[in-house]
Amino acid sequence: MSFPPGASSRLLRLLVLALLLGASMFLALGLGPSRASWASLVDLLLGRSDATTRAILVDVRLSRIVLAAIVGAALSGAGAAFQAVLRNPLADPYILGVSGGAALGATLVTTTAGLAPGDVPFARPAAAFAGAVLTLAVLFRLARLRGRTGSMALLLAGVVLNAFDSAVILFLITVGDPARFQGTLAFLVGSIVPLPWGAIAVVAAFVMAGLALLFLLSHRLNLLAFGEETAGHLGLDVERTTWQVVISASLVTAAAVSFTGLVGFVGLIVPHAARAALGPDHRVLVPASALGGAAFLVLADAGARTVAAPVELPVGVITALVGCPLFLALFLRRLREP
Repeated sequence: MSFPPGASSRLLRLLVLALLLGASMFLALGLGPSRASWASLVDLLLGRSDATTRAILVDVRLSRIVLAAIVGAALSGAGAAFQAVLRNPLADPYILGVSGGAALGATLVTTTAGLAPGDVPFARPAAAFAGAVLTLAVLFRLARLRGRTGSMALLLAGVVLNAFDSAVILFLITVGDPARFQGTLAFLVGSIVPLPWGAIAVVAAFVMAGLALLFLLSHRLNLLAFGEETAGHLGLDVERTTWQVVISASLVTAAAVSFTGLVGFVGLIVPHAARAALGPDHRVLVPASALGGAAFLVLADAGARTVAAPVELPVGVITALVGCPLFLALFLRRLREP
């Protein structure tokens, strides 16, 4: 079987990213404030670990690592899609306000129905998806300028909607129960916590479905890169494709946000790095962003668990420390463009 020129090199780089993800997960599994370490992993594989160590490694750390990988893949894949369809390097589920809408949807169903993470696990992602789609509808309506959607107007509207959604979430969770204020702040910043495996499976199913749709649409994303008019002349239904992409990206964003909160800037950082390493072809960029995002968030969460141990930082603190300077640099470069 022969590959087009450069295809074998890109496939090799995707394989390297997959290996990097595996290595980051193994590294994170041995890190933590408890006594379980890499030596404990060997004992676990050989069947010599005690019940406590096995619970720490499998039910706590591994579930948290798997969730971080799923969320990182979702946010990065969605970020690559939003940047392509809006033709704006600053687009990101968090900055656009999609994450805020999804988090608000998940919060509404949690507070009104009193659901714990393991109770009806599909309810939170479904409600988050509804919140994300509603936010997108409002966002595009607000940003419509003379019949066209301005990308910078979308970003500004997204920032406003994100702030509004965060305020509503804070009110809903903490009203009448001030003791939940600290946990609410962690949710607003973004925090990875161990979940029941059933809930993780539901999140994974939503994310895999959304990423699969984005991959199927990747050729159309390549056409959109030429601009709406050129893509239309090439036979692409621009309006339909745009909504197909944003709905698919919203699905994976909603699944990620529903249990972890507003983890920011992952969808901004990783797609740029993947684009620099692998080029702009979205047939490669979408899966590369997903793999790179998974590895990035696993390592970021490992850092959040250990950098100030025994205190655990919300993972959103780490991603914001890395992502904010990059966002400012990209924003300033965007302003200098003619």
